[in-house]
Amino acid sequence: MTISPVTSTGLATDASKTNSSVTGLAEDFSQFLQLLTTQLQNQDPLSPMDSTEFTNQLVQFSQVEQAINSNQKLDSLLSLQLASISSVALGYVGMDISYISADLNFDGSKPVDINYALGKDAVTCKVNIFDEEGDLVYSGNAPKDVGTNKFTWDGKDSNGNAVEAGTYTVKVAALDKDNKEIENSTVVSGHVKGIETQNGIVYVLVGDRAVAISSIVNATEKPATTTPTA
Repeated sequence: MTISPVTSTGLATDASKTNSSVTGLAEDFSQFLQLLTTQLQNQDPLSPMDSTEFTNQLVQFSQVEQAINSNQKLDSLLSLQLASISSVALGYVGMDISYISADLNFDGSKPVDINYALGKDAVTCKVNIFDEEGDLVYSGNAPKDVGTNKFTWDGKDSNGNAVEAGTYTVKVAALDKDNKEIENSTVVSGHVKGIETQNGIVYVLVGDRAVAISSIVNATEKPATTTPTA
């Protein structure tokens, strides 16, 4: 079963539907009472109406009303959840985070840590980094051990020249003894400068990249800079 993410757009839509249901129920109930009153006024005194049918209808109206009330409470709970998500996202601002992604942000000066996991020992392992146009800017040997490995990219291309700040894509190419590719996933690091909402979903901003909160692995506070005393 697929569960839709909680978004501000979705909450607004659901709330609008619930409000429409409340309005529709009130109108239907008012019409029902008018019809019931008219029927009672015009019934044959010698053969009175059977109350079972309109009693059942009253019960059905009550059940629908309870369902709508439940939806209103759920809308309120989801609104609180979204507010909580936004609060959590704001808590990451100013922090350095590690997150699951093949896209990393290079700020132009600070080296970027790249973590990756190998399911088995590799014979060869290279970290390849591509720019936004898909051109290879760096390729270098990386640790080949099974398990989690760490590689730090200093922001230079294969010729040792500094690259521009921006978003880059990292791909780890690891081969086993049978020359078969070893599947892996990468975790990159970056500094959170803010948050934003896209299609009602809250993201943190690392450079120009929007990172889903669910992909964040860990976070650390940026060390405070101290002013040397004279």
